[in-house]
Amino acid sequence: MKIISCLAFLVLLSFASPLFAQGPKVLVVTAHPDDETGFSVSLFKITHELKGIVDMAVMTDGGGGFADSQLGAMYYGLNLTDSLVARTHLPLIRKQEILDAAKIMGLRNIYFMEQPDDWYTLDPTPYISGKNWDIPFIEKRLDLILAERQYDYVITMLPHAGQHGHHKTAVLMALRAVQRFKGPHKPIIIAGSPLSANAKPIEFTMLEGFPETKIKSNAPTFTLNRAFRFKENDKVSYKIVADWVIAAYKSQGAIQENGIHKTDFEVYRYFDINDPKGIKQVQDLFQQLANSGFAAPK
Repeated sequence: MKIISCLAFLVLLSFASPLFAQGPKVLVVTAHPDDETGFSVSLFKITHELKGIVDMAVMTDGGGGFADSQLGAMYYGLNLTDSLVARTHLPLIRKQEILDAAKIMGLRNIYFMEQPDDWYTLDPTPYISGKNWDIPFIEKRLDLILAERQYDYVITMLPHAGQHGHHKTAVLMALRAVQRFKGPHKPIIIAGSPLSANAKPIEFTMLEGFPETKIKSNAPTFTLNRAFRFKENDKVSYKIVADWVIAAYKSQGAIQENGIHKTDFEVYRYFDINDPKGIKQVQDLFQQLANSGFAAPK
């Protein structure tokens, strides 16, 4: 009996120990299935190495993503380059693709907002105004998700001027949801963007006309290095995880051919609506990510 009691005590002690504490809880807010590929390695490391929780809220049904689907059309046996065929079949196809990608990244849940993925535009006005999207529905659902799930962080894309209007609107929805949050544990919201080693970071302070998108001027950027080679054999990097995620999106050709595989760093910025005291918390998170799993040589 004494041995059993000691074992039970050790089990209880292990769960009480910081070593077994719950990792960070994160909500990712994006416009389309595949938008999360820009920060897929951070999400993978949070769930697999820090034992955290990641959920995703996706604004659109993905039905408009047919411009680069020539190979996907052959794979699925559907003429996905035809807009009518695509808008009929792509919403279900892209839901399955993002579920496959979510499994790789270790996501817990995806909240589909089912807004129309109508056409490409840089202007967020038709969406944030409520003309093309059901903004009250999105607001109500995001408010409920944040209240129930009590996240530590919300991650969005960086809403720079060259971004799709859907992307900008998704960021605005996330920012405004965090602003409305009244609970004692307000999440910190940060914006992620991909960067290749030979490129300059995007210059961004605020999306014109939307002051809530302002980046805090005295805050550092936070960087995760995807590209360093593991010292065990110098043949493997976390870019392989990004490739696994990209490969789930058979209907989307351009993201595989272009920037995502070339991404060496994930760069995150701190929105001005956050409390300045949260900067240290984000720094600690990215230090944990840098030191977890296969850490880069010092």
